[in-house]
Amino acid sequence: MNDFETLAARVDGTVIRPGDDGYDGERVGYQLAGPHRPELIVAAVSASDVRAAVEYAGAHGLPVAVQATGHGMPADATGGLLISTRRMTGLSVDAGSRTAWVEAGVRWAEVVQEAARHGLAPLNGSYPGVGAVSYTLGGGVGLLARRYGNAADRVRRVEVVTADAALRTVTPDTDPDLFWALRGGRGNFGVVTGMEIELVPVDTIYGGGLYFDTDLAAEALRTFREWSAGVPDEMTSSIALMPFPDVPQIPEVFRGRHVAHIRIAYAGDPAEGERLVAPLRALGPRLIDTVETMPYAKSATIHNEPDQPMAYRSSHVLLNELSAESVQAVLDLTGPGAPERAIVEVRHLGGALAAAPAIPSAVGHRGAQYLIGVLTKLEPSETPGAPEPVHGAFADVMKPWATGGRHLNFLFGDNATEEQVRAAYEPEDYRRLAELKAVYDPRDMFRLTHHIRPAAS
Repeated sequence: MNDFETLAARVDGTVIRPGDDGYDGERVGYQLAGPHRPELIVAAVSASDVRAAVEYAGAHGLPVAVQATGHGMPADATGGLLISTRRMTGLSVDAGSRTAWVEAGVRWAEVVQEAARHGLAPLNGSYPGVGAVSYTLGGGVGLLARRYGNAADRVRRVEVVTADAALRTVTPDTDPDLFWALRGGRGNFGVVTGMEIELVPVDTIYGGGLYFDTDLAAEALRTFREWSAGVPDEMTSSIALMPFPDVPQIPEVFRGRHVAHIRIAYAGDPAEGERLVAPLRALGPRLIDTVETMPYAKSATIHNEPDQPMAYRSSHVLLNELSAESVQAVLDLTGPGAPERAIVEVRHLGGALAAAPAIPSAVGHRGAQYLIGVLTKLEPSETPGAPEPVHGAFADVMKPWATGGRHLNFLFGDNATEEQVRAAYEPEDYRRLAELKAVYDPRDMFRLTHHIRPAAS
């Protein structure tokens, strides 16, 4: 047998080459802008499949990319080997220890539902279709973030296939350096096949969305700025300004409007949550108001994000404070009546996100208080297309208030350059990551990710 046949015989999943049936379906994920064309895809069903794929890549000098859902692809895997983990869906919850074991292809929706059966919740993100492992490796700013912190800080144990094709169980005791690097260093140090995460004792929250029409959108953002500065850590919130086209595919209530959507997730007494939200409701009539006491199992309705794959480009900045001037700059660029049409979102950070974890991780810029991002929808194509003018303008406009930092999970596609990745870390942490990269991946096999280049020896 040749090497390809040997690999196919070793793998319980499927090995797919360009031109094979299923190639396009396997390589394309949620993000449709510029889907990659890898030389080889291993549709893995187990850690042993991942080991075989990494060993093959090492023997043939191929870089390795990993994709579960393809929600925020950081790099093009064209010419490399893509390990698809979407079939690795093992999931179990231990209610006694308040932990869950999640394999590499598990999505947050399944974890939320399984944990809810035990009155528990994970530190999941706003969209239930995102892969739990990849999200957590990048830090994880979720619906309960200000109350419970970064998802990466709640990892207890990691199973990872490193560049030598060894399957390692990594804990703070077995390998503190690698454990630190994996939690925040994303895919630079190997292919994570599963992890044990802590769950939190949350079964209900006071949450939902407040949707305001075009004439209140700007005032909603200004009010959110003042309101968010005084809320307790139990309140995690954000606001998005969204211009909707006047087309039949859009729900009639939003059609042709520039809507402000305030997202609420209060992990405290519902009566106090209602009192805290009252100043937002006082803005005026809502197109929709879904904020109420809800089972955490229904928390995906808070952001109510679309579940259909799409092509998009995103940029973001971090701020230490949300000033009136920065809010006005956002409105001038992307608010109602602005020349450029884009979705803009302001996420309130701080709270437990700023606290030092019991076991340190590589997650950077914990002191940031806000994240502002812009997103533009593109036409699906094999190439991302010409740069969108709003993104360059956004970076320039926000420069007076931005910290210069970035958050790894919000760096997508052509925006996930090495320079931007470096900006996601404190300088001393980036140096340590580069040094550890030289130890665990000296040939830089795992460079088709949020790339950290190995330190020179």
